[in-house]
Amino acid sequence: MSDGWIGVDLDGTLAEYLGWGDGKIGKPIPRMMARVKEWLANGNTVKIITARAGPQPDETERIRMIGEIHEWLEKHGLPRLEVTATKDYRMIELWDDRCMQVIPNTGMHVLEHYKLQLTNSFLKNKDFGE
Repeated sequence: MSDGWIGVDLDGTLAEYLGWGDGKIGKPIPRMMARVKEWLANGNTVKIITARAGPQPDETERIRMIGEIHEWLEKHGLPRLEVTATKDYRMIELWDDRCMQVIPNTGMHVLEHYKLQLTNSFLKNKDFGE
């Protein structure tokens, strides 16, 4: 258990997302639901991080959307987790279908970094028949 929290995006990560359409929340994604339930069972703090909770022209619309998210969570076996549109310094992970992870302080995509490491390792250990 950590003092921080794990952020989980709603649309496309925890729930299916096929476009905004009517604004309804899609069906749960089983693998992510199981992961969130496991985190909660292990005492981790999980928050739903979604643009739906972001600034709206009418504050009552934002509150209504958060209420719909809480209802969806309960319907699918999760508690009324905190819903936010904001990350902060206590967030230790973000699970999101749109994120691209970079190596801190480099701007290098994590896959680019590991590809470079594998290439260098291969070249270092390769016997070129010399």
